[in-house]
Amino acid sequence: MSTPRVAAIHDMSGFGRCSLTVAIPILSAMGVQCCPLPTAFLSTHTGGFEGFTFLDMTGEMPKVAAHWKSLGLDFQAIYSGFLGSERQIGMVEDFIRDFRAPGTIAVVDPVMGDHGKVYQTYTPAMCAGTAHLAEQADVITPNLTEAALLLGVPYEALPSGGDGCREIVERLSLGGRRSVVLTGASTAPELTGAMCYDARTGRTEAVQTRRVPRVFYGTGDVFTSVLTGALVKGKSLTDAAGEAVEFVRACAERTARIQLPLREGVDFEPLLGLLTGGAP
Repeated sequence: MSTPRVAAIHDMSGFGRCSLTVAIPILSAMGVQCCPLPTAFLSTHTGGFEGFTFLDMTGEMPKVAAHWKSLGLDFQAIYSGFLGSERQIGMVEDFIRDFRAPGTIAVVDPVMGDHGKVYQTYTPAMCAGTAHLAEQADVITPNLTEAALLLGVPYEALPSGGDGCREIVERLSLGGRRSVVLTGASTAPELTGAMCYDARTGRTEAVQTRRVPRVFYGTGDVFTSVLTGALVKGKSLTDAAGEAVEFVRACAERTARIQLPLREGVDFEPLLGLLTGGAP
């Protein structure tokens, strides 16, 4: 059986552990080939750094996609994250349409904001475009801020607690047509994790672990990369989310223990062995 292949459409930051510098090693450790399609190259990510460089890759993206199409490449998953412009949203939609085949999983992390605030680079038009892109997905992985944006409600108006998170994912499922994994979902103050609606089974389940009381950058990218790898390896949505939740917790605990500066992301590299079980 050939190695499963994932097209990862994200930016690449040379320093700071996020996006492609997270997705590539995590998927590789899980026995999955990661084929990066960069949306931009930055010297560092934008949180906590000044003077970073930014190279827009919008012009290259359709060329890469066309070359891959001419080679007859197929992907078991298409996984998109942070996008650099409104034009790129349409390009990702085109990529999903052109490369989607029976069995291909389209995973969209609708990156737009966090902690109740929209990222500075995301205009109202980009948020609307991201919501449209998410309609093409088989699985979406919003945090609570992005869930509010997708639902068109104020962040403060989101229902809370386990029942509230259950309501959110079921409302985001488009009437049961797509799976939803809500990250940062908590059923109790000392817990955190995800709430999952599985479009295949129609079931909603919480996946929880103990909370590490500190803010971390890049955990959303770590989470969705593990989730995507587990899905293409054949795990159910809830089991894939469980693997992602536990890996993020392990990374958060290690990062807090060694007191790594916030802007460096989570120290996940020494823990990649946790993801290699079952890989030949």
